Amino acid sequence: MEQLPKCPANYVPLSPVGFLPRANAVYGDRTSVIYGRVRFTWSQTYHRCRRLASALLALGVRKNDVVSVLAPNVPAMYEMHFAVPMAGAVLNTINTRLDANAVATILRHSEAKLFFVDYDYVRLASDALQLVANAGAPVPLVAVIDDIDTPTGVRLGELEYEGLVAHGDPEAELPPLTDEWDAVTLNYTSGTTSAPKGVLYSHRGAYLSTTSLLLQWGVGNEPVYLWTLPMFHCNGWTFTWGMAARGGANVCIRDAQPANIYRAIARHGVTHMCCAPVVFDILLEGGANKQLKAPVDVLTGGAPPPATLLERVERIGFRVTHAYGLTEATGPALVCEWRDQWDRLPLPERARLKARQGVSALSLADADVKNADTMVSVPRDGRTVGEIVLRGSSVMKGYLNNPEANEKAFKGGWFLTGDVGVVHQDGYIEIKDRSKDVIISGGENICSKEVEEVLFRHPAVADAAVVAMPHPRWGETPCAFIVARNKAAGACEDDVLAFCRKHMARFMVPKKVVAVDALPRNALGKVEKVKLREVARKLVPTVPAQKPKGKTTNTTTTVGGRRDEQPVAHVMAASRL
Repeated sequence: MEQLPKCPANYVPLSPVGFLPRANAVYGDRTSVIYGRVRFTWSQTYHRCRRLASALLALGVRKNDVVSVLAPNVPAMYEMHFAVPMAGAVLNTINTRLDANAVATILRHSEAKLFFVDYDYVRLASDALQLVANAGAPVPLVAVIDDIDTPTGVRLGELEYEGLVAHGDPEAELPPLTDEWDAVTLNYTSGTTSAPKGVLYSHRGAYLSTTSLLLQWGVGNEPVYLWTLPMFHCNGWTFTWGMAARGGANVCIRDAQPANIYRAIARHGVTHMCCAPVVFDILLEGGANKQLKAPVDVLTGGAPPPATLLERVERIGFRVTHAYGLTEATGPALVCEWRDQWDRLPLPERARLKARQGVSALSLADADVKNADTMVSVPRDGRTVGEIVLRGSSVMKGYLNNPEANEKAFKGGWFLTGDVGVVHQDGYIEIKDRSKDVIISGGENICSKEVEEVLFRHPAVADAAVVAMPHPRWGETPCAFIVARNKAAGACEDDVLAFCRKHMARFMVPKKVVAVDALPRNALGKVEKVKLREVARKLVPTVPAQKPKGKTTNTTTTVGGRRDEQPVAHVMAASRL
């Protein structure tokens, strides 16, 4: 057996870029990209990508050089997912919702050699480039991406995307990939709990993650995929490459507004889309009394969506699959694989099951929930919390130029996600919180997500977030920030607290409810709990601390002077204390 070595016939480095030449050969005459009045076939997309790759080489781009792009979901953004690695370079997609300082930080840290900028973000890019220059760092070469459907003539420097494509040579020899461990993209974390870090994906990891998600989501031939998920978010959860693998049509829209989404679904027969749960609110607001003519499969991830929200979205006609992931795992790492027997359950129960994050992606060797100190797996009881850990080929290569962060992230052969979860009896994992968001009250761990789930069920609450606030007796206690469904009528604090007391253990009930116009969210739509915690630190509980109780009845348990109707939970808390 040892006398059978690898050879070019039986070993080719894995890369998602390889899906494009296959799409050209197999699906050449099928529609690849739709944007306004512009349509391309897979053959045209393939040759455009080759032209751009040769133009990049002519500009001096070489292996491992970083090519950054600041653009919405437009054809150029899609094409660069193939063209940049075709030239041997590393693609860095930058979040368009960042400010100039954050963009400049990424350009400096990544040492970008070339910077593509959509015409709508020229002002932002110009300010960022000035900050880069002021810091004495090398300023990248800049090229503007004008609107391909309706050109504007906006420029920032001399280079323009379509000009580079037009002058590129589709027959030029491109550097071959020799090592599948080479970097293909560089993505920066959202920084919800710390400073953003540069995450490197390998060709191998991106390839395996792409094929894994296509299989587990059940994507067949010729899907029509609507780009509501930003391509800058984990490279569109790898579906940038996945649509080439399945010969699908990419429907690109600049803004994920309700009218644009519903118009694209009706006009192009959209079959699939991905989005963060925050987009569900947009769909519900813009789709009042709507019913889709044909179901649309939706893969969602990010912040755990409340079961009630999933239920409302499914009533319109969106078939939701829930996933869990993070930038370091090349997007989705857990998928809530649906079981046929669940179809017979009532809709609220189905929504509750779909809110779970599920089982490991096929590209992972394993996913587990462990005690972060002992690295022992937690029992499959749906109650015992631990840290979600991953290992497998779709886990990042590591953080760019950040050895300290890499040392903390990898422990005992696992990648530590920093997320807290439980494992149910059927093996499905459910996220409970970020480890930094767990509220420790009187020695008991309170998962903010569980409190938020109850708040979302209140008819007057449209949005909610729960963080820790100081408490004179218990150390800290939940503080709820809510957005009223009816801004004019508002939401009564006493009413919300009464609702919570009816639907959760007393120790979990927030001691303060703050009504706000909107929750602070970062550029990816995630609630910025750091800001909420700053506000909560200055607040005092509305509900006063109870005096210690005496003897307890047979139906209650007292731990540290606290009375409650949840004896099992308190016995566990006592054991931890």
